[in-house]
Amino acid sequence: MSHTKLEDPTEHAPLSEDAIRRRVGAATIIGSALEWYDFYLYAAMAALVFGDIFFAQSASASGTMAAFATFAVGFIARPFGGILFGHLGDRIGRKKVMVITFALMGVSTGLIGLLPDYSQIGMLAPIMLVIFRVFQGLGSGAEYSSAAVVAYEHATAERRGRQGAWPALGLNIGLLASSLTVAALTTLPEDVLLGWAWRIPFIASFALVGVGMWVRGRVPETDEFEELAKKRASETTATKTQIPFIQLIRTDWRGLLVVMSLALGYNALSYIFKTFSLAYLTKFRDVAANVGAIGITIASAVAIVTVPLFGRASDKYGSRKVILAGSLASALFAFPFFAFMHAGTVGIILGLVIATGILAPAMFAPQGAFLSKQFAASVRVSGVGTGREFGGAISGGLAPLAALAIVGASATHATWGVSLILLVGAVLVGLAGLLDQGKRHSHDRN
Repeated sequence: MSHTKLEDPTEHAPLSEDAIRRRVGAATIIGSALEWYDFYLYAAMAALVFGDIFFAQSASASGTMAAFATFAVGFIARPFGGILFGHLGDRIGRKKVMVITFALMGVSTGLIGLLPDYSQIGMLAPIMLVIFRVFQGLGSGAEYSSAAVVAYEHATAERRGRQGAWPALGLNIGLLASSLTVAALTTLPEDVLLGWAWRIPFIASFALVGVGMWVRGRVPETDEFEELAKKRASETTATKTQIPFIQLIRTDWRGLLVVMSLALGYNALSYIFKTFSLAYLTKFRDVAANVGAIGITIASAVAIVTVPLFGRASDKYGSRKVILAGSLASALFAFPFFAFMHAGTVGIILGLVIATGILAPAMFAPQGAFLSKQFAASVRVSGVGTGREFGGAISGGLAPLAALAIVGASATHATWGVSLILLVGAVLVGLAGLLDQGKRHSHDRN
């Protein structure tokens, strides 16, 4: 990061580095908070509500499976968003893409809350749900990558771990907000929840978009992109028109594989911990819906504390080492996790706190710095967005669905197959840490 002061066009006065840092922090945290407010809210409602609302013609278990399938559709859309908006982030600027993706994601979520149900418009209801979910996925496909890159590029070398953790902090703030919302909704009578109450948090997304657009509009573009833009202005026409995605495949494919491996593993772990667990507890353990929701709420509050700590640890020890430690701990927890899920209310909450409040942040907080350093600035948003979203599309969408199918196919609802998925996920995260390509583009510890 350069040590010059940037002009704020709205205030006609130079901005200090501290002021820039505050604005970047607010913009990245708010955007990631909305992303995960939207995505966890959708995941929870898919587990608890959407089967009855949009797939009323199906049996309960089949309706839940169909609702989880629409959840997976959003992940299928995310890689296309990662490629498209990653290209734009490397061509027209990180800031502009942060604004576009934020609006697309938030408006799509709000429209889901206005959608008529199956009893009103029949099959058109699930079709429209899928369409809105696709647009939500497209916006989310570059939300993290652009936010992480902006935080990373605005940071000095000694702060890249902390600032790179801002999107992870936003994630858990959004997760806390949505889980509090879900916990409150699940205390309502079922007819009220299914009738109209589930719509309120989706519609509230419209207000969040307005606030976020204003915050993100005040963020300056990064110095690295400004320098890149100046360099491109003096290049030949052939070089100027080179597509970042093609350049990425040619020059930084190793970094792409690292990011995909980490995304495959982390998303499998994260979404089984956060979303499959809700469906498992309610559908197969007959646990009240608000127990899992309360557990995720407490875990999210814990993560708001642990994420900055793991970000600081990344600055002290290096993002690679923190990710490796998180992957090892997650591997050791793969089988005990379900022992906690069978241990009553206190055990369930404690298991969710360990998984979502400690282990997931240990692997996620360092990712802002770790993923960004895998790529040159000219393909950084494309690389992070493409690799992360392709990995996430495969595991984040399919892992909960596969876990649900595995447990449902067992006469005793055995969970050892799901624990194996968790174990494989932890191994993939560790593999990404071992294959770190950061030294090719960065010489600092992160």
